[in-house]
Parts: sequence; structure tokens; C-alpha cells
Amino acid sequence: MGIFNFFSKEKQETLDKGLEKTKNSVFSKLSRAIAGKSKVDDEVLDNLEEVLVTSDVGIETTLRIIKRIEDRVSRDKYMGTSELNAILKEEVAALLAQNNTGEMLDFSNPSDKKPYVIMVVGVNGVGKTTTIGKLAYQFKKAGKSVYLGAADTFRAAAVEQLVIWGERVGVPVVKQQMGSDPASVAFDTLSSAKANDADVVIIDTAGRLHNKVNLMNELTKIKNVMQKVIPDAPHEVLLVLDGSTGQNAFEQARQFTKATEVTALAITKLDGTAKGGVVIGISDQFKIPVHYIGLGEGMEDLQVFSKDEFVESLFK
Repeated sequence: MGIFNFFSKEKQETLDKGLEKTKNSVFSKLSRAIAGKSKVDDEVLDNLEEVLVTSDVGIETTLRIIKRIEDRVSRDKYMGTSELNAILKEEVAALLAQNNTGEMLDFSNPSDKKPYVIMVVGVNGVGKTTTIGKLAYQFKKAGKSVYLGAADTFRAAAVEQLVIWGERVGVPVVKQQMGSDPASVAFDTLSSAKANDADVVIIDTAGRLHNKVNLMNELTKIKNVMQKVIPDAPHEVLLVLDGSTGQNAFEQARQFTKATEVTALAITKLDGTAKGGVVIGISDQFKIPVHYIGLGEGMEDLQVFSKDEFVESLFK
């Protein structure tokens, strides 16, 4: 019995399949980077740096990884290229471990707070509403009662999509008229959830970045109004990022972390891209734990992020 037993065979297969494009891209580049070389020298390290940057790990994180490998090379005096894969795996695992301490093991209630309130932020098009629907499904499957709040009142499509997800999953969705005050929707959702002894509340918010001051003010107002119902809400601010956008996801993370206090990340659409390296870079650069990763369109394809399983799959 290993330490990863909570991770089912089906989930492992989904993860392996979802990271296949990233893995193939990284290792084909890596094999070219060390072709004809027997030891890790400056040229190999330069090539490795290029591999990581072009895999969307990000420059800062790449330099950190390279520095750690350089330190090992100088300490061990001789290091063969055959060992590079194992060393790279160890260093990536070490970086992820720094930012994903106390990670969740499943979709059971994330804390003793009841209801546990998650405010979801992110730009339009990253899979935010879909992620909320899948989260609701997973929490309900784990035996939790869930309420959804359609506080993205600026887009009719966002409200409609959330209502469809609510019907599909079988959880109530609190909504108001188009153009209503988002904070009012959040207030109504928390009031209903509290009155009905719900376990989890997930609030969708608008994803406009063109005016960061308005965004910041709006999210702050939603938080303040929530606290009239539940004083320490929200318990989690979940930023949803589209992994397939690579460096653009870094910029979105930068803007949203300036606009509000983000406490967790969900990185979606990893199955259709070779840019899975963003998970490593964003987690490292912003020091925010990754809670969920999206690996496909199915309800079961949103997984609780396990740093150990992610690294195992990436370097398999």
C-alpha cells in the first residue's frame, strides 16, 4: 500500500491522459537538450532553461529550478545527463511542496465552517462557471448540500449557464434580474444557505479586467455584504485560470491578486495543451496553493490537485 492510495486508478488515468501533451512536449525537448552529452554542464543547463521557459514554467521559476540544479552539480562534482530527469522531478516536487502544504485530499467539506463560502473569480472564458458546476457536483457527491449564487449579473449567459449547471447537478441557484447588484445576490445566497443549513456556498462573480479599480471595488463590496450574514466569509477566494493560455494565465493571476486576496487556484483546460508547466510556475510565483485542476469536459474531470500525483504523472 503506497501513500497515494486515495487516488483511484480512474483518476490517475485521467491525470496521465490530461498531462500527456505537456509531458510529450517537455521530454521531447529535454531529450534534444541533452543529445550527445554525458554530463550536466553549462550547455545542458542553458538548454534545460530553454526547455522550461518554452514549457510555460515561467522565467522566475525556471531560474530557481536551474539554480538548484547548479548547486547540486557543483556539490556532487559530476552529474550524468541520465540523472537529470530524476533530479528535475525532485526539484519540481520540492517547489510545489513549498506552496501546497496541507493540501486537500478530496471534495469533502474543506473546513469546519458551515456553510463554507467560496467566492470564485477569474476572467470570462477561462471555464469559471463550468468549474463551479463541477465543484457543486463533486461536493454533492461527497454528501454535502450546496448553494450556488449567480453574482455575475452583467452577462445573461453567465446566469443562464449557472442555472443550467444547478439543474444538471440538482442544487439550488440564487439569482436576480440582469444588472442587479452582485453583492445583493451574494447576500441572498448566503441568507438562503444559512437558513437551510447548507454545507457549501459557491458564489460566481463577474470577470472583467478592463477596469481594475471597479473590479477591486466590486469584489470588496461583495465580501463586505457577505460578512453581514456570515462574519468570516468568504472562507476561500478561488481564482480560476485557463492553463492553455500559458503566460497569459500568469498575467491574469497578477491582476486578480492585486484586486483581491486570492487564497486558492483552479487551473483548467490542461488536457488540451502542452502548457501544463503553468501549474508549476503560477504556484511558485504567487505562493498560492493549487486546489483543483481541470482535465476534460466530464463532471469527474475536475480533480483535487495532488502535488505528488501531478509530479509522478508528469515525469512518468
